[in-house]
Amino acid sequence: MVSEHGVSLSRACRVVGQHRSTQRKTPRGRSDEPALTKAIIRLAERYGRFGYRPITALPNAEGWAVDVKRVYRIWRREGQKAPRKQPKRGRLWLADGSCVRLRPRRPNHVWSYDFVQDRTHDGKVYRMLCVIDEHTRECLAIKVDRRLNARAVLETLADLFVRHGPPEHIRSDNGPEFIAIALRDWLTRLGVKTLYIESGSPWENGYCESFNSKLRDELLNGEIFYSLKEAQVLIEWWRTHDNRLRPHSSLGYRPPAPSAVLPRSPRPPYGALALARPPSQTAGI
Repeated sequence: MVSEHGVSLSRACRVVGQHRSTQRKTPRGRSDEPALTKAIIRLAERYGRFGYRPITALPNAEGWAVDVKRVYRIWRREGQKAPRKQPKRGRLWLADGSCVRLRPRRPNHVWSYDFVQDRTHDGKVYRMLCVIDEHTRECLAIKVDRRLNARAVLETLADLFVRHGPPEHIRSDNGPEFIAIALRDWLTRLGVKTLYIESGSPWENGYCESFNSKLRDELLNGEIFYSLKEAQVLIEWWRTHDNRLRPHSSLGYRPPAPSAVLPRSPRPPYGALALARPPSQTAGI
């Protein structure tokens, strides 16, 4: 247009509605774009129920330095799903044991537990007792068995109390396994206060219900368990993965309990042994 009509570049850009920089700069893509796209597609295939925000945290953990906008652009270009945000819902009333009335403030402040039920391939029912720390979002245990009663709940909590110490409060619904007299008396003797939500109000135990929904969405709905032992092994693997690797949006897309690796000692172990020996014993070394 500039050469044909003899007009200036600024006037031609003003007529067509483009910025002048588009006529002077040649668009160049980033050199790492294909590798990043391949990494995002690989993670999306592995974690099929993740959105683009959790996927952003995973490449950064592998050494990339990308922001959510760039991942979102690649995500949409490659035709991946981008789930819409769910609208918030207000509640008219809340019981004293709800997660809104008493929010977790520190680790071991409030634990919550609940049951999840599923079936193996032969149609037999098995149950899962999920125990989480509401502050750290760490899943402390998932007990899997065909039948879980108040005694199984007590045994699971006893093992966790030995490992982590008893919490100040523990939240649950009004199921018969949680309101058993033996369990309530045992918790009272240990100084653990029980918080019971209102009947028919699962949103009052929101932390545990959110964890249960992710367990069902990411594992139970996509796996066929042919035996109880297979379910126990894979569910425990998923619990470890959720605690150590899975990014949680409530924690800034960080895992609740990432595994720590101690740095290698700069001095070899035999050197420390030699320094610890008396001079008479190290003379011949």
